[in-house]
Amino acid sequence: MTAPESEGLKLRRAVCPGSFDPITNGHLDIIGRASKLYDVVHVAVMINQSKKGLFTVEERIELIRQVTADFGNVQVESFHGLLVDFCKQRDIPAIVKGLRAVSDFDYELQMAQMNNGLSGVETLFVPTNPTYSFLSSSLVKEVATWGGDVSHLLPPLVHRALVDRLAQE
Repeated sequence: MTAPESEGLKLRRAVCPGSFDPITNGHLDIIGRASKLYDVVHVAVMINQSKKGLFTVEERIELIRQVTADFGNVQVESFHGLLVDFCKQRDIPAIVKGLRAVSDFDYELQMAQMNNGLSGVETLFVPTNPTYSFLSSSLVKEVATWGGDVSHLLPPLVHRALVDRLAQE
């Protein structure tokens, strides 16, 4: 138990879910902004058996832990199943999602309404910094696979890991 919880104060918790394969500067922007609003931000790395990631879940968790360490209030772990179950198990009342475009909103609104209906968990939408409005892990991997420079879109540690992994493929 942390000091505020031991003193009877309830910590404000939120979760930032995703596959993070790999984590981008856009993801970091949303996590960093959430870390200023909440006492604890859980980063939940989705496990999807039907998709083969470039990085293993364990590798993604370690990369995220390293690049979010300076925030000081981020906890990183994996999850399998419903996000609302993850939230219930950890007493997390809020999901923080970044929105890049109107097309994101259509899908995310449905998810938010379903999650709220299932468990009462609220979803907060954070508009993405315009610098990252086009950015996705899939796009970064595709560009990097063909030799494009994505170094400005990723934390340096993640960029090195991506280049090394693609060299092995």
